[in-house]
Amino acid sequence: MPRPKTHEEPEHGWPLGWSASLGEFRAHMAVERGLSPNTTAGYLSDLNHLAAWACGQDLSADGLTRDHLTVFLVSQQAEGKAPRSLARLSSSLRAFLGFLRMEGGGGAGPEAIVKPPRPPRILPRTLGESQVEALLEAPDTATPLGLRDRAWLELLYASGLRVSELAELPALSVFLDEGFLKVMGKGRKERLIPFGSSAELWIRAWLALRPGFKPKGPELFVGQRGEGLTRQHLWRLVKGYARAADLRAEAVSPHVLRHAFATHLLDHGADLRSVQAMLGHADISTTQIYTHVHQARLRALYDQMHPRSASGEFDS
Repeated sequence: MPRPKTHEEPEHGWPLGWSASLGEFRAHMAVERGLSPNTTAGYLSDLNHLAAWACGQDLSADGLTRDHLTVFLVSQQAEGKAPRSLARLSSSLRAFLGFLRMEGGGGAGPEAIVKPPRPPRILPRTLGESQVEALLEAPDTATPLGLRDRAWLELLYASGLRVSELAELPALSVFLDEGFLKVMGKGRKERLIPFGSSAELWIRAWLALRPGFKPKGPELFVGQRGEGLTRQHLWRLVKGYARAADLRAEAVSPHVLRHAFATHLLDHGADLRSVQAMLGHADISTTQIYTHVHQARLRALYDQMHPRSASGEFDS
């Protein structure tokens, strides 16, 4: 049987039992762990690289040892993979090896993957409060679509939803009188998020118009033909409103509003655990990135304003 030559070959074409192993892992990720199609595809993309390398060495998934995996990771590093890509690859390998062990496989387990060096911390892009205000005011609320867009922009900033969560949000999951919404996040985990009076005002205005769009599904926000809005559509709308607000469109996205939500809460005294719960982060270390944004903004303000800062001058 010829060995595969490229990493792009689909997993159903791998020899040495790799097709079955990867197929079972895909089902486990999607069905038993409830991961999204995009997350599952990311794991399989990484594991295709492992399968290509292992088949080239005549190794089955059950035949992998710690030494084999070390050689594989070194080869990936030598190919020029960035630290962040190597970190994701290591995570995919640990998940796959853990699955094989759970299924009774005899090869190396997840402990065989040495944790890679932490990739450089990249602070998320965010917007200042005045920039968010300008973005929120960009839609023409004299039109039905403009009013709809003001409503979902307000809700996005008020709740920190992921854009996919916003697109799929059912109208019945928004409790206006109580001031909170219920959302199904990553891993099918449900969470409750409060929102303020401004978002409530615009959502009520939109709900008065929504029946005229003849919604085809349960989604709160729909298009002109009643269909739910896609992530791509929401992304394009945000870019257009960013340009209308004289903001750099390349620096504005639905996810940037999520970052602004978290950063501005911390700026005004929210505790990290509360922000973690509202964002739906499983690990608080993910949320801690926003404390670095908060600290960086305080540092910049201090350097600008304090007479004894490194960049300032002392006025006697």
